[in-house]
Amino acid sequence: MPKLSKRRVDTVKEPGFYGDGDGLYLSVKPSGSKSWVLRTVVLGRRRDIGIGSSVLVSLADARDKARELRKVARDGGDPLAERNKKALTFGEAAQEYHRIIAASFSSEKHGRLWLSGLRIHAFPVLGDLPLEHVCVADVRKVLEPIWQTNYETARRIRQRIEAIFDWAKAEGHFTGENPSVGVKRVLKPQRRNPTHHAALPWTELPAFYEALTERESTAALALRFIILTTSRSREVREARWLELDGNVWTIPSDRAKTRKPHRVPLSAECIKILEQVSGLDDDLIFPSVRYRGTRGSRPLSVNAFRALYSRMGQVGLTTHGFRSTFRDWCSEKAGVSREVAEAALAHSLGEVERAYRRSDLFNLRSELMDQWSDYVLSNRLGDSSNR
Repeated sequence: MPKLSKRRVDTVKEPGFYGDGDGLYLSVKPSGSKSWVLRTVVLGRRRDIGIGSSVLVSLADARDKARELRKVARDGGDPLAERNKKALTFGEAAQEYHRIIAASFSSEKHGRLWLSGLRIHAFPVLGDLPLEHVCVADVRKVLEPIWQTNYETARRIRQRIEAIFDWAKAEGHFTGENPSVGVKRVLKPQRRNPTHHAALPWTELPAFYEALTERESTAALALRFIILTTSRSREVREARWLELDGNVWTIPSDRAKTRKPHRVPLSAECIKILEQVSGLDDDLIFPSVRYRGTRGSRPLSVNAFRALYSRMGQVGLTTHGFRSTFRDWCSEKAGVSREVAEAALAHSLGEVERAYRRSDLFNLRSELMDQWSDYVLSNRLGDSSNR
């Protein structure tokens, strides 16, 4: 039987088993997923032993692992039992998977929160259990206390458990069915009461913005920039001068929620704000005044906006809510298409929409942001037709 080649492993698509010799096979599923299987005789019975996904286990590594497992079987041992002696616990698997995906987190803080959520909710029940011993009932025990009372946390913890078991199975540390997949069927339906960020009605925004312009703090200037660009708080607070090119600001992929660079057209009002903060810092556009000149420049704190709302006598406002204000204005006042409005907000698209929309609609967004700026400034400019 001819041995497999790396090219053959990478290109084969027809479902089936493809032999490499000495009982090692590449299994190709109808879904297109590929994994390694060793067929050998263990204690007088033929056994199929999973070695891992071909994406994570190379052909050379699969051959090495198969050779080790065959030797255990020839010596009268049980390769699966030997492997289970070294089986990972759920806690060990979670930490290893967290280490592997660390680069994908948007920030170091996000990475810490990902693992700390598991430590709080999952580790007390699953942490010391070998992966092969974890069942649906165990996952249910993790989720049940928070399933009704904390919907978002429960959803995220279940997703993380599912991802850990998917990784463990692909790596050959786990051979059963993912115990997190069927757990919803044994939990009571959730009474989901979604909460949304408090948003200012779009009809009240010009008056709010007019009051905001009377304040000269860095926080006030940053908030004005957030409102005019419809950007997220972190995107603006950590904005840097080198990201600007004329009247275009490009948010880099490591700070954009979509993980792709996002070009933002800047209105004349945005340029005026940039002129006001020019000289505060050579790197950050909106630096924290508190740390300037002492411990090096730092971005404006998210808490600066809460303090600003308090000084303005505004109760219940959230910075993220201004994106909803903009979206409502787009639908109810401006009458722009959903596609352009969503592109302005840098929202992720569904798979089908991504396939068909290759442009970032920059020219249309540029016109829209000028309209938005005119509306936001309508109280200052005395334009009642915009209100």
